[in-house]
Amino acid sequence: MAANAASAATRSYSAFPTPSPTRLSPCSTPLFLKTNQKPLHITHSKNPIADIISTHKSSTSSENVPFLDADDDDKPREECGVVGIYGDPEASRLSYLALHALQHRGQEGAGIVAVNNGVLQSLTGVGLVSEVFNQSKLDKLPGDMAIGHVRYSTAGSSMLKNVQPFVAGYRYGSVGVAHNGNLVNYQSLRAQLEENGSIFNTSSDTEAVLHLIATSKARPFFLRIVDACEKLEGAYSMVFVTEDKLVAVRDPYGFRPLVMGRRSNGAVVFASETCALDLIDATYEREVFPGEVVVVDKDGVQSLCLMPHPQPKSCIFEHIYFALPNSVVFGRSVYESRRAFGEILATESPVDCDVVIAVPDSGVVAALGYAEKAGVPFQQGLIRSHYVGRTFIEPSQKIRDFGVKLKLSPVRAVLEGKRVVVVDDSIVRGTTSSKIVRLLKESGAKEVHMRIASPPIIASCYYGVDTPSSEELISNRMDVEEIRQFIGSDSLAFLPMEKLQKQMGGDAPSYCYACFSGNYPVQPTGKVKRVGDFVDDGLSGSVDGGWLKESRKGAGVDVAKLEWKKEIFKS
Repeated sequence: MAANAASAATRSYSAFPTPSPTRLSPCSTPLFLKTNQKPLHITHSKNPIADIISTHKSSTSSENVPFLDADDDDKPREECGVVGIYGDPEASRLSYLALHALQHRGQEGAGIVAVNNGVLQSLTGVGLVSEVFNQSKLDKLPGDMAIGHVRYSTAGSSMLKNVQPFVAGYRYGSVGVAHNGNLVNYQSLRAQLEENGSIFNTSSDTEAVLHLIATSKARPFFLRIVDACEKLEGAYSMVFVTEDKLVAVRDPYGFRPLVMGRRSNGAVVFASETCALDLIDATYEREVFPGEVVVVDKDGVQSLCLMPHPQPKSCIFEHIYFALPNSVVFGRSVYESRRAFGEILATESPVDCDVVIAVPDSGVVAALGYAEKAGVPFQQGLIRSHYVGRTFIEPSQKIRDFGVKLKLSPVRAVLEGKRVVVVDDSIVRGTTSSKIVRLLKESGAKEVHMRIASPPIIASCYYGVDTPSSEELISNRMDVEEIRQFIGSDSLAFLPMEKLQKQMGGDAPSYCYACFSGNYPVQPTGKVKRVGDFVDDGLSGSVDGGWLKESRKGAGVDVAKLEWKKEIFKS
C-alpha cells in the first residue's frame, strides 16, 4: 500500500479554488488538491487572550449547563465536539475558547493536547471546559499546535482515563487524537487487535484507531491514518496531532460535521461547527469533505482522498437539534433550516390559535418560523432556567414534574385563557412532552397544540448520537393519535418527511434519515441497542455492554464490500 501511495504522491496536484459558502462537492474523484502552496507565515498576536479567557470563564460555570436527567431532558444527545489549531502561538488558549463554543456538544469531559518543541503535552478532566481549565493550567500547554475535545457521557460516572484527546507513543513518535462519532465495527476491530497482542486501557472505540495506526506498516504518518481508516466502519470526524503535523479526517459518508477555517495570522483551524471559528476570529473556508484527509504542516495545507466514496449521508439532526443556530453545518445555515421547518409546520398543520411559544432553547427558531407564517404572535410562554446545577435536592414532599419545573417556568400572563401552539424540535420517549403539556394547562392554557419540527423518530442512531433503543422510542410504538393522547395535547403534528427532504433541495440525498426510517447507510454490524442500554461512549460502562454477535437484517450499504482507493497528491 505504501509503495502505491508513494507512486501516487509523485503526481501533480490542482490548486484549490476560492471556496463557496454553499455546500461543496464531496471528495469523490481521484483529483486532489493543495490549498496553500506556500509555507505558513505566522504573526504573533500583540494582545494576549488571557483577558478573553477570564471573561468567558465567568459566564460559563457549571450552573449554565443544566443537569441532563433521563426523564426530564428527553432528547437525543450529541456525544462530542473537536477542534484542531495549527500555526498560532496561543493554540491551547484558542482551543480552550473553541471548546467553550462547542460546550453544547458535550458537558462531561474536556481535554487539550498541545505540541511544544516536538513534545505532546496533555491536560484532560471531567466536567465543563471552565471547570477543567484555568489560566495556570493553560500556561502549561505552550506551543503553536493543539487539538481539543468535549464529550457527553451517556451513563454512569465519567472516568478520567477515558476523556479525550488520547495520546500514545509508538516506534516512530507520538500521536494525539480527538474523535467525534461512533465506529459500528468496534467490537470486531478490538477483538482482532487483542488477538494480535494489543492491550486496551479504555472502553472507547477511539483507542482502537490509535492501535491501528501503531500497527500499520505504511509510511509516512498520514498514510498510517489512511491505512487505519480502511478498517473503520461508521462515523468519524477526527483531528490528529503529531510532533510536526495536524491532520483532520472525515469518514466517507460524512456523518458528523467538520469544518476548516483560517485566522488572520495564517493559523489553520478545524472544528465541529463554525460557531467555534466565530469565537476565535477564524474565517470559515469550507467543510472537510467526506472521505478526505487534510494534512497541515510547515509546507502548508495538503489534501488527499481516502476513497471514491458513496453518496454522503450527513446527519440531518445537526440541523434539527444538535448544532447551534448560528453555525453553518454541511454548507447550510442551521438558523435558516430551523426557521423553514417551522414555516412548513404552519403550512402543513395549521390550527386556530392565539399565541405561538417554543420549548426553549432548541425549539425557538422553528417557533419563530411557524409564528411568522401563521400570522400569530410569538411570545415567551416558557422561560428556561440556565442556572440549574447538575444535581439538585428535591423536598421530602414530592413535587410533580419537579425536574421539568426546575428548568422550564411557564408565563401565566402569556398562557392564561389562550389557545397555544407550542413548537419543539423532536419527541423521543414522550416523557418530557407530556409534562410540558400538563405544565401549560395548569398555567391556564385553554388549548395546547404541539408541533414538532422533525419527523417521528422510530429508530436508534449508531453514528455518534445517544438515543434510546427503538423499543423505547414512542413513535416506534404508537401512531400520531396515540402519542397525542399519551402527552395530553389537543392536537399533535410532526414535520412530514417528504417536506423535510424537499426543503433540503438538491442536498436531500446527502443526508442520513436513519432515525426516521430505520434504513442505515452503514449497518450496525455488531452493536444493537437494547432496552435500557446506551451507546458505549468510552467514559463508562462495560466494554461488552449492548454488543450482540450479529446485527438484524435491514437496508443499507455493506461497507466491507466497498473498494477503498487512495490517491495522494503531495509536492
